[in-house]
Amino acid sequence: MNIRLFFSLLLLAFFQTATAPDTGLQWRTSVEALNDNQWKVTLHSAIPDGWHVYMADEAEGLQGLKLTPPDPSVTFQPLQWITQPTEIKDAIFEKNMQVFTGEIKASALLQIKGEAPPSLQLQVQYEMADKENFLPQDQKVQLVLKEGAAEASGKTTRLLIPSIQLDAPRQNCDAASAASAPDSESGLGHIFLLGFIGGLVALLTPCVFPMIPLTVSFFTKQSQNRRKGVFNAGMYGFFILLIYILLSLPFHFLDSLNPEILNSISTNVYLNVFFFLVFVFFALSFFGLFEITLPSSISNKADSKSGAGNMVGIFFMALTLALVSFSCTGPILGSLLAGSLSTNGGAMQLTSGMAGFGLALALPFAVFALFPNWLNSLPKSGGWLTTVKIVLGFLELGLAFKFLSNADLVMHWGLLKREIFIGIWVVIGIGLTLYLFGILKFKHEYLKKPLPKLRISFGVITALFTLYLMPGLTNTPYANLSLISGFPPPLYYSIYQKDNNCIYGLDCTDDYEEGIRKAKATGKAVLLDFTGYACVNCRRMEENVWTRPEVLSLMKEKFVVVSLYVDDKKKLPLAEQFTYTTRDGMERDIKTVGDKWAVFETENFRNNAQPLYAILNSDEELMNEPVGYTPDVAAYLNWLRCGLEAAEKK
Repeated sequence: MNIRLFFSLLLLAFFQTATAPDTGLQWRTSVEALNDNQWKVTLHSAIPDGWHVYMADEAEGLQGLKLTPPDPSVTFQPLQWITQPTEIKDAIFEKNMQVFTGEIKASALLQIKGEAPPSLQLQVQYEMADKENFLPQDQKVQLVLKEGAAEASGKTTRLLIPSIQLDAPRQNCDAASAASAPDSESGLGHIFLLGFIGGLVALLTPCVFPMIPLTVSFFTKQSQNRRKGVFNAGMYGFFILLIYILLSLPFHFLDSLNPEILNSISTNVYLNVFFFLVFVFFALSFFGLFEITLPSSISNKADSKSGAGNMVGIFFMALTLALVSFSCTGPILGSLLAGSLSTNGGAMQLTSGMAGFGLALALPFAVFALFPNWLNSLPKSGGWLTTVKIVLGFLELGLAFKFLSNADLVMHWGLLKREIFIGIWVVIGIGLTLYLFGILKFKHEYLKKPLPKLRISFGVITALFTLYLMPGLTNTPYANLSLISGFPPPLYYSIYQKDNNCIYGLDCTDDYEEGIRKAKATGKAVLLDFTGYACVNCRRMEENVWTRPEVLSLMKEKFVVVSLYVDDKKKLPLAEQFTYTTRDGMERDIKTVGDKWAVFETENFRNNAQPLYAILNSDEELMNEPVGYTPDVAAYLNWLRCGLEAAEKK
């Protein structure tokens, strides 16, 4: 298909008239079972007057009618046409084409490996047109393979539990509201502070630091008076802040479409592997192997606009700084992006972090414009800037393995067990220590003798931190490294043999229905633990709060812990995959273990945060208000006791 025709079809599909059948064809299906694993599937639909459906035509890029199964275990034999195509002079392609008019009917042999589900959903794709409109169609069609499919699906998978009354828990506890507040309120402040620190680090890089005196001098000398110069420098700083905040806006749009989408993005296997490769790439760049720059045409275009008018010119000067400094700020921004998306309220967290980052970059320009004499106190650019870049390279390399670990955990690859992960960090820590003490050298760096005291101080700190990591390689109580809890894989994801899969010997399960059965058999309460393999705060709770003797003994004796991983990418058996309609009328495809528990959480608790804890009795009634991240041990213990007291009341 030539380019001109392609874009013509694209425009036709976009600007379709009101008479076009927007919902596509109305398919009727029939299924004939040939044996336990084979079915003859027939699809039939009427075609509206004036419209036609195209046969496949490789020369024109038309795929014709195509059936896409939901899983690799499902296969189709080639379609057998029951209705035959006719040849017409097509107004859009301006040539004779093979099409279906009036009706379209075809059959195909369906085969399933393994246990067959009661029903499955196909993607049906085709192209249809009239004299003016060209419409590519992509529809979902449900096939019922066994009678009573809907009833069977409802019995096997319960995602909405009517007895969980979120607005009417059995007992109200002051501790519950106190414990749940910090996660949402302090989280934004915490990520803002991290973003601000990241911005301060970015200021010390060779891409940004030399720009401070140059830019401030430009505004103060080019302006008609000092007041005007200060104002322009202030606006320059404001536009820097605005640009970084605007970068987060698309994620708010995604979050509004589906509250679980950012969590899905942050735990996406391909995205995490991509981040791993990108951060290794950034680290090698910081080590001086090559230079990362945006295409010069982009920065030149922004720079050319910087002289246009007052405010417009200042805005494009700020944009130019953001673009030309990308090779230094990109890795830090990437860390902020990836870290924010994996936390609760990812879009707001990202905006808060970007605001902190932008503010840290913007402040020096405004402050030094107000007090230009302070410029004399700034250290001169020199070799120390290269040292900062190389140190950042080591840090980026360590962070890269966090993303590979996320992918490893959600896919159960077993590549980066906890001790292997910590071992890699130990090696990186040793390398950074040797570099800071001048033992490990890079070719492009001039090493000043004697070493600066600040560099030696950071070398000592790095050496002590590396020593702190080493017990994490052992199978001892000292392996719990509380200072970095949440970053390495969890304690149970270990190269050492464990007695069972339950952390700290708890009575646990990762299946809701099994948890309820255990509670009925033992008389214990149920502690629902909505968690994630890539959830940092979940690991902090497990390693810093659950390990406290008073908390652990209560959980062991009185609770069945049901840990539901919302980011588990393990595929459900085909027989357990289905499409679920939420209470809000949204359709959700349940294909993985994580899909199931993510929908379970939002349906019953109107929340998509992790961690989230809720206490039920064996009758599946909510005992007290759920809580989120609660690092205060006393508050969490009071919440557990409150829920347990309600569960033990008859």
